[in-house]
Amino acid sequence: MSQRIDGSGETVRFTFDGRDISARAGETIAAALIADGETTTRQSVVTGAPRGPFCMMGVCFECLVEVDGVPNRQACMIEVRPGMAVCRQKAEEVVA
Repeated sequence: MSQRIDGSGETVRFTFDGRDISARAGETIAAALIADGETTTRQSVVTGAPRGPFCMMGVCFECLVEVDGVPNRQACMIEVRPGMAVCRQKAEEVVA
């Protein structure tokens, strides 16, 4: 399982599919989810296979999530904010 190298820094809390997640200030949503053990952010629109963060630099679009009701957001490009609500991307909303 992935883990943070450095446990210091301000803690930021947000939800992922209604579950409370702790992150470090400055982390991306994708990094925070991986550190928490979450690996799936959406399903393939073709096969339904689980998809999740891959490149971690905004190139592949595998980490799409819904953030505060807005779909098609790249989890690897958005810093966590206190209280943000993140959900798995619904397959019918993927536009890559």
